[in-house]
Amino acid sequence: MTIGERIRKRRKQLGLSVDELAEKLGKDRATIYRYESDKIENMSLSILDPLAKALRISPAYLMGWEFKKEEHLESEYCYFPTSISAGLPLGIDSIQEDECEMIKLPDSVMGKWAGKDDIFITRVNGDSMNKIIPHGSLIVVKSVELSELKDNDIVVFSNGGDYSVKRFFHDRENERVIFRPDSHDNRFFDYIVSYENAKSLKIHGKVVLYIVELD
Repeated sequence: MTIGERIRKRRKQLGLSVDELAEKLGKDRATIYRYESDKIENMSLSILDPLAKALRISPAYLMGWEFKKEEHLESEYCYFPTSISAGLPLGIDSIQEDECEMIKLPDSVMGKWAGKDDIFITRVNGDSMNKIIPHGSLIVVKSVELSELKDNDIVVFSNGGDYSVKRFFHDRENERVIFRPDSHDNRFFDYIVSYENAKSLKIHGKVVLYIVELD
């Protein structure tokens, strides 16, 4: 396998587009195509090091001097063992920073989120999101600001210390935020918080990936 083939294979494994990889490197997409087509000979360290970093691999692996199976490439993440409720945010244990454990997940599973340091992993408990996220799934949560959220984003939030995961909707006209279930069970309903009652409301992050464990 050539350097270009390793670059292309690893990029696709991480779920990165050509444009996304180009942006990480401060290059244009034509340059990335040249890398992947082996049209740049004798790749220098000034290119090799940032390229390897962007692809979450070592320069030696990229050059073919170090052999590892791609499926064995892993990164560590902060994992909170407390399960986040997929029901109403009532009586659910909160996430405590000192409870953070480390969990290793294959880069091939994490895709473009592999190795990111602004994400954490936890688990969903309940069925109010089971059209999208089954009970027991691991969720990958990225820290975001409220202003970055869009309607229909899936978020982890708390209100007064109790945690839940739902779809987010910002109803500015009626001055409220809505957290909506996405379930096959129609007994679940919207959790609505008015601006007036939202003093303790906090968005902990946006769910960017979920991982289902099959029996």
